[in-house]
Amino acid sequence: MRRTVRTALIAMLLSGGVARADNFPSHPVTIVVPFAAGGPSDVMARKLAERMKTTLGETVLVENVTGAGGSIGVGRALRSPPDGYTISFGHLGTHVANGAVYKLDYDLVADLEPVVLLPSNPMIVVSKNAVPAKSLGELIAWLKAKPTPAAAGTAGAGSGSHIAGLYFQNVTGVKLQYVPYRGTGPAMNDLVAGQIDLIVDQLSNSINQVRAGNIRGYAITDTKRAESAPDIPTTDEAGLPGFHMTLWSGLWVPKGTPKDIVAKLNASAVDALNDPAVRKQLQNLGLQMPPKDKLSPEALGSWQKAEIAKWWPMIKAADVKVN
Repeated sequence: MRRTVRTALIAMLLSGGVARADNFPSHPVTIVVPFAAGGPSDVMARKLAERMKTTLGETVLVENVTGAGGSIGVGRALRSPPDGYTISFGHLGTHVANGAVYKLDYDLVADLEPVVLLPSNPMIVVSKNAVPAKSLGELIAWLKAKPTPAAAGTAGAGSGSHIAGLYFQNVTGVKLQYVPYRGTGPAMNDLVAGQIDLIVDQLSNSINQVRAGNIRGYAITDTKRAESAPDIPTTDEAGLPGFHMTLWSGLWVPKGTPKDIVAKLNASAVDALNDPAVRKQLQNLGLQMPPKDKLSPEALGSWQKAEIAKWWPMIKAADVKVN
């Protein structure tokens, strides 16, 4: 009798575990964005969340957890139960560069399960309107002639805007004084207000301000002009050949999340990216859709490892300090 009860209990527990996976999700899912509301990461996450709730059948919330170049928000998501209900949104800065900048108490590869690669953003060199330069060449000359380094806004040490700034320094020989914010949304507010001089920013964060004439855009860090900003030259065209950088984004969940739940989240995100209305919204922001063969969890995992191998040496050579 006891054996029968024990067997029944084990069977019930096992079937319950399977049922939890099969019935996922049964309550709201949260995407943790490690930057302030209003920035490019936040905007992309909210557009995806709105569409993903249709396929998942549950509300998908966005929670902004800021600080330390996004590492606090990634840690918050990573330490959540591996049940698929907490998703880590991040990009080149948070899920690659931070490993070379911060003494993290987690491993960006070993402690996370990749879900899907998201649209990418070329960067754009932008300045406040008070800067006299009208071209990228003039901007570089102005920066070199300044008696003190220009103030460059970033989303924190190791963020995409910080990496892009370091890269810009390396290829031009200019000196910049970095001003960290909790996201490039707040940094952009100060650029428009004239409190800082420039940002090497994500195109999606800057394009509307450039269009409105609130800041000046010089060049896009891609090999071709952006459809959303055809009048802005590439860095190759502007006289800085080879200065190319794309800030890609992705979704991850804590390690140990069941593979069938990862598959459901991946399918929901891919469905959102394939939705014509969502695609148009993201492309209008200057975002570039990932190729269809790069949308699997495995593809994101491989890409993340390759980017770590590419960027860590440069970041460590720059001896980035965290204040």
